[in-house]
Amino acid sequence: MSSFKGVLSISLLVLNTLFWGVPLLVLTAVKLVTPTRRARRRLLAGLHRLALGWIRTNNWWIRHWLRPRVQQELPEGLSPAHWYLVIANHRSWTDIIVMLYTLTGRVPMPKFFLKRELIFVPIIGLAWWALEFPFMRRYDRQTLARRPRLAARDRQATERMCERAREMPMTIYNFVEGTRFTPTKRQAQSSPFEHLLRPKAGGVAQVISLLGERLDGILDVTLHYRRRSPNFWDFLCGRESDIAVIVRRLEEPAWMREGSYDDVQYKERFYSWLNALWQEKDEALSSFAWR
Repeated sequence: MSSFKGVLSISLLVLNTLFWGVPLLVLTAVKLVTPTRRARRRLLAGLHRLALGWIRTNNWWIRHWLRPRVQQELPEGLSPAHWYLVIANHRSWTDIIVMLYTLTGRVPMPKFFLKRELIFVPIIGLAWWALEFPFMRRYDRQTLARRPRLAARDRQATERMCERAREMPMTIYNFVEGTRFTPTKRQAQSSPFEHLLRPKAGGVAQVISLLGERLDGILDVTLHYRRRSPNFWDFLCGRESDIAVIVRRLEEPAWMREGSYDDVQYKERFYSWLNALWQEKDEALSSFAWR
């Protein structure tokens, strides 16, 4: 029965994607041949409305069909008219669906840092590109040592997104571990945390620097699953157990907007700040009490 539920859930997801995807592709084609940034910005606003329609329709059938058990803690004062940077741990593809389920309507249009390979996902990959999500290339250390100029590509993608982010409110999501947590990955990188991988500070620091005063807040999201190995298929089948989404609004230190990530001392200070935050998150995951 649960597998049948999963197949039907996938069908609903595909149908919803096709329904909103067709007009989105039409607007994308128009955007490609639109000569001015001002006109493209209006088309982008229309693309945002279509994307939010896709998200809200997904949330509707998820709420009434899958009925996930989501425990949530949210700060007061969130607004879809503000700009936010979201920092989250990463356990499963379900993370994205659950955060959109919890935060849509409370914060503005979401933008995720995505791996470059995801641009080839049918329809959705093109939609992400049209919506101006930043695609990151993720080079290993050996490749960067041989070709250091490659490191600039991710920075340029972030710069383009932040420049355009100033034009309309949005929420920038960053899974700062760079990949989903598994015990094997934790062991491979000798992570000092029990439930988390090592965080990467570069993208977070760059967004804060580029958005400056436009950024209204940093939201720290902790995702916790009762099951040890959550996966998206089990979620679609209704087999996922309790999920906790804990959102904190962080106080932004005064020094954070005063320096540059290219400065060694500033970089060390930023790493210390992020590692301290990750230590708090790890302890919170260890002590979390399910309701």
